[in-house]
Amino acid sequence: MFKQIDKNFDFSAKEKEILDFWKKDNTFQKSMDSREGKETFVFYEGPPTANGKPGIHHVLARTIKDFFCRYKTMTGFQVHRKAGWDTHGLPVELEVEKALGLDGKTEVLDYGIEIFNQKCRDSVFKYLDLWETMTEQMGYWVDQKNPYITLDNNYIESVWWILKQFFEKDMIYKGFKIMPYCPHDETPLSSHEVSQGYKDVKDPSVYVKMKLKDQENTSFLVWTTTPWTLVSNVGLAVGEEIDYVKVKINENDKTEFLILAKDRLSALKNDDYEIVENYKGKDLLGKEYEGLFNYLEFDKKAWFVVSADFVTTSDGSGIVHMAPAYGEDDYKTCRANDLPFVHPVNAQGKFPDEVTEFAGMFVKDADEHIIMNLKRRGILYRSQKYEHSYPHCWRCKTPLLYYARDAWFIEMTKIKEQLLESNNDTNWFPKEIGTGRFGAWLDNLQDWSLSRDRFWATPLNIWVCENSDCNHKKSVGSIEELKQGKNLPEKLDLHRPYIDSVTFDCEKCGSEMRRTPEVIDCWFDSGSMPYAQHHYPFENKELFEKTFPADFICEGIDQTRGWFYSLMAISTFLFGKSAYKNVVVNELVLDKNAKKMSKSLGNTVDPFELLDKYGADIVRWYLVTSNPVWLPIKFDLEGLVEVKRKFFGTLFNTYSFFVLYANIDEFDPNSEKVDLENRPDVDRWILSRMNSVVADVREHLEVYDITKAYKELTFFVVEELSNWYVRLNRRRFWKKGSSEDKLSAYQTLHEVLVKVSQLIAPVAPYFSEEIFQNLNLKNESVHLSDFPTSDESCINKALEAKMELTRNVVELGRSLRTVNSLKVRQPLKKIFVESEGKELYEDLIKNELNIKEIGFIDKDSELVKKSAKANFALLGRKYGKQMKEVAKLVGSLSREQIISYEKENKLSVELNGEKIDLLKDEIIVVNTQTEGMVAESDGKIMVVLDTVLNEDLIQEGFVRELVNRVQNLRKVSNFEVLDRIKVSVECSKELFVIFKKYENYICEEVLSDSFENGKLESESTDTLTLSSETIKIFITK
Repeated sequence: MFKQIDKNFDFSAKEKEILDFWKKDNTFQKSMDSREGKETFVFYEGPPTANGKPGIHHVLARTIKDFFCRYKTMTGFQVHRKAGWDTHGLPVELEVEKALGLDGKTEVLDYGIEIFNQKCRDSVFKYLDLWETMTEQMGYWVDQKNPYITLDNNYIESVWWILKQFFEKDMIYKGFKIMPYCPHDETPLSSHEVSQGYKDVKDPSVYVKMKLKDQENTSFLVWTTTPWTLVSNVGLAVGEEIDYVKVKINENDKTEFLILAKDRLSALKNDDYEIVENYKGKDLLGKEYEGLFNYLEFDKKAWFVVSADFVTTSDGSGIVHMAPAYGEDDYKTCRANDLPFVHPVNAQGKFPDEVTEFAGMFVKDADEHIIMNLKRRGILYRSQKYEHSYPHCWRCKTPLLYYARDAWFIEMTKIKEQLLESNNDTNWFPKEIGTGRFGAWLDNLQDWSLSRDRFWATPLNIWVCENSDCNHKKSVGSIEELKQGKNLPEKLDLHRPYIDSVTFDCEKCGSEMRRTPEVIDCWFDSGSMPYAQHHYPFENKELFEKTFPADFICEGIDQTRGWFYSLMAISTFLFGKSAYKNVVVNELVLDKNAKKMSKSLGNTVDPFELLDKYGADIVRWYLVTSNPVWLPIKFDLEGLVEVKRKFFGTLFNTYSFFVLYANIDEFDPNSEKVDLENRPDVDRWILSRMNSVVADVREHLEVYDITKAYKELTFFVVEELSNWYVRLNRRRFWKKGSSEDKLSAYQTLHEVLVKVSQLIAPVAPYFSEEIFQNLNLKNESVHLSDFPTSDESCINKALEAKMELTRNVVELGRSLRTVNSLKVRQPLKKIFVESEGKELYEDLIKNELNIKEIGFIDKDSELVKKSAKANFALLGRKYGKQMKEVAKLVGSLSREQIISYEKENKLSVELNGEKIDLLKDEIIVVNTQTEGMVAESDGKIMVVLDTVLNEDLIQEGFVRELVNRVQNLRKVSNFEVLDRIKVSVECSKELFVIFKKYENYICEEVLSDSFENGKLESESTDTLTLSSETIKIFITK
C-alpha cells in the first residue's frame, strides 16, 4: 500500500519533515559517497559576507548552484561542495564603524587598530545563523561544517604565496597614478570595484572666462563639469589642428571677446556674436592668462596654454582646463609641459585651510559655493545642471574622487593576451557576457589597484627597507619565511596590527625593513579561493590538482568585474588558464514593476517569509522558470501563487489520483510488466513523450539552460500528463475488477510519475522526495537515484505526431465551443477536419468534444467560404503608389486562386499587364463559415463544427448536465470515491421520461444504485435549470 495523501497537503510543513529525514539519513553525504571513484564535477562556491542578511537574490543564485550540483550528482558525477565566507574588507569595517559610532579612517585610528580589528573579527559571523538557516531551509546542499574562511591564517598564507609569485615575476609595483578614491573610507579602489557603484546624478556644468594677459577684454571660454577642480587649475589645453575663433559679444552692456573652438559656437548663449579673428590651436600655444584663484603657491610657471591630443570639439568649448592631480590626461599633459603639480584636497576629500573661502568643505559640496564666487566676480559665463552616471563607493555610497596618489599595483597588462585567451576558452551563459561585458572589460584592461589604506583585510606582504638610499623590497610568501624575521607576536595572527611589528634585516644594506602599511583588495582574497581553500601549496596538493579548474561556477551579474575577474586573473597568471570552465551569470531580482529592490523603496521581499509560506520548492521553481536566469526577474507574489497552483497543484493532484486508485486496486509496482507493444496507444504515447522530454531536458541542461528545460517539463506535466493522459484515462482506473488494460494504465502512470519525480529533483528537492519514496515503497532518497535517461526504444515520433494533431483538433474544437457559447456537455452532430490526410484518433476527438461523427474535408471545401485581403504592412513597402490597385486585385481573387496561394505560399497575378508575385504573409486569407457551421484554423489544420441541434442531441445534453451536477454534489458532500449512492429528482414527467431513457448511463456515471422521481430525505441537495424548468436533485448513501 502506498501512503495515503492528505487532501490538505502543506508543502512547507512537508519540507520540514523531509529536512529531518535528510539530517537523520545523512543523505547529502551519502549522495557524494555513492559516487566515490566516479568522475568528479568541480564546483566553487563564491564566498558571501555573513555580516549582512541574505536576500532573495541569494536564493536565486544558490538555487542555480544547488540545481547543477544535484543534477550532476544524479548523472553519475561526484560533486563536493565546500561553503566559504568572505570575512575581510570594507563591508565589514563599515558595519563596525556604524556600530561603534565612528566616522571615517581618522576616528578608527584614534579608536585603535587592534581593538577595531577584533570588533571586525567578532562581527563577521553576525548573521551566520540566518545564512545557515536559509541555506538549509531552501535545500541548498553545501558543506557548512568545513567552510573556507578568508580570515584564517592558513588561507592568508596561501594568498601571500600567490602574491609572492606576482612579486617575483616583477608584476607588483608601487606607482603614482590618478586613481578612483573614496574620501569617506580614505582608500583607493580598483577599476572592478568602481564598475559596481555607478549612479545617475545631476551635477553642475559651467563655462568660465579666463582672461588673456596680452589682449584687453579677451578671455578663453573654458568648460568643466567639476567646478571644485578650478581651484587647482594650472593650465589650459587646446588641439593644435583644431580651428578656433575670437568672437565679439555684448555681455551686460559691455563689449567682450571670447576665444573658443569654431565647431563649438553653439556653446554661446545666443547667435548675437561676431567672429573677429581665426586661429589654429597651435597659434594659441604659450598664451598666458590670469588664474581664477590665488590660494596656492606654485613652484614653477603656470597658467599658459599647452597642446593635448585628447582635446575634442564634441562638447564643451574645445578648451580644456588642467588640474594635474584629478585626471589621468591632465596629469600626463602637465608633466610633459612642466606645469606645476598641486593637490589642495585632504584625505577626507575636503579643502584645507589655505583654500580659505572653501576650507573644510567636501569638494563636491563646494561646487555651488565656487559657482557663486565666479558669478560674483563676473567670470562665470553660464552654468546649468546635467544628468550623468557617476561612480560612487560600492559599499559606503560616497561619490568617488579621482586623486593622484601612491599605491601598489599588479601589472595585469603584462598578461592581457593570456587573459583574453582564457576568456575565449571559457563557456559563458549567456555567451554575450563573455564576448560583451567581460570581453570589453579585458580589452580595456588596466593594472590592478591592489592596496587599500585600511585595517581589516589581508596585509600586503611586502617589507621595505627603511634606508631611503637602499629602498630594497622583499615579499614574504609563507609563515615559515615570516618566522625568520624579528618581533613576531607570541600568538601568531597575520592581521594588523600584530603583523606590523615584524621586521627584517635588509639583505642589501643591513638596515631595518618594515612592512608597507597597506592591506589588499578583498577581491584578491576571494579570487584566491581555488588554492587557499585547500591551503595550497603548503598541503593538499593532490586534492587541489583534482579540483582545479572548476567545471562550474555561478554568481550574479555584479560579479562580472569582481569575483569572475579576480578568479580568472589569478589563475591565468599562475597556471595559464581560467579557474572555471563554465559560468552561469544570473541577473538581478527586481520588483514586479522592474524597479531595483531597496529598503528605501519598501519593495524588498523577505526570503524567510517566502520559504515559510510557500515552501522552498515553489520559490525555487518560480525563480528558475519565470524567466531565463540571465535576464532580470520581475518578482511578483502572484507568480508564486501561479506556480503553486498550476505546476505543483497539478502534479499533486495527479500523484494523489494515482495513489488513491492504486490503493483501492492494491496495485503492486513490482508486478510483471505489461510489454510495451501490448499497451494501448495512449500509454505508448505518454511513455514516448516522457522519453522525448527526458532527452530534451538533458540537452538543455548540457548548455546550462535550466529555464528552457523546466518550462518544457512544466508543459509535459500540466498539459500532456495531467490535462490529457490522466483525463482521458480516468475510466480505466475507475472501472471495477482487474485486467491487463488496467494494469497497463497503472504501470504507465507509475513509471511516468517516478521519472517526473527524478526530473524535478534538482529544482524541487523536497516534493520530488515525497513522490519518489512513496511510489517506490521505501525510504531511499530520490537524490541517490540516477537522473532519467531517454529510452529510445520507447520513442515513437509518428505516434507523438498523431496525438499532437489530435490534441490540436480538440483544442480548436474547444475554442469554437467557447467562442460560440456551446457547452462541452451539449452533444453536437458532426465535426469536419481539414488535416491534409494526416492520421488522427477519431474516437478520442469525438469523446473529447462530445460529437457524434467526424468527417474530413479539403482546403477547398464548400463548407467554408474564402476571401482575401492585402497585408498593407508588407505590400505597402513593396508597391508604394500602386498599393490601392494591388489591394483591389487581392480582394478580387477567386476561391481557386486563394486555395492555390494557401498550398504554395505564393501566387502569380497580372497588374496592369505585368506579372507580379504575391509571397508568403502578403495575403491575409479570411475563412467565413456557412450557416449552421463555425470554423477555426491554427494555420496548419482547420476544423468546422456543425452547430445545428436536433431533439435527441438536446435531450442528451440535459442528461449530461444532470450527471455533472450530481458529480459536483458528491464532492461537496465529501462522499468517498467508491461510495454507492441513491439519486432522486423532482421534475416534470416529460423531463423525467428523458432522464429515465438514460437511467443506466446516469447510474453508471455517478455510482448510483437507483434513480427516482420525487423527494428524497437527504442533506445533499442542489438545483439545476434546464429549458426554463428548475429541477431539484437529492443524493444519499
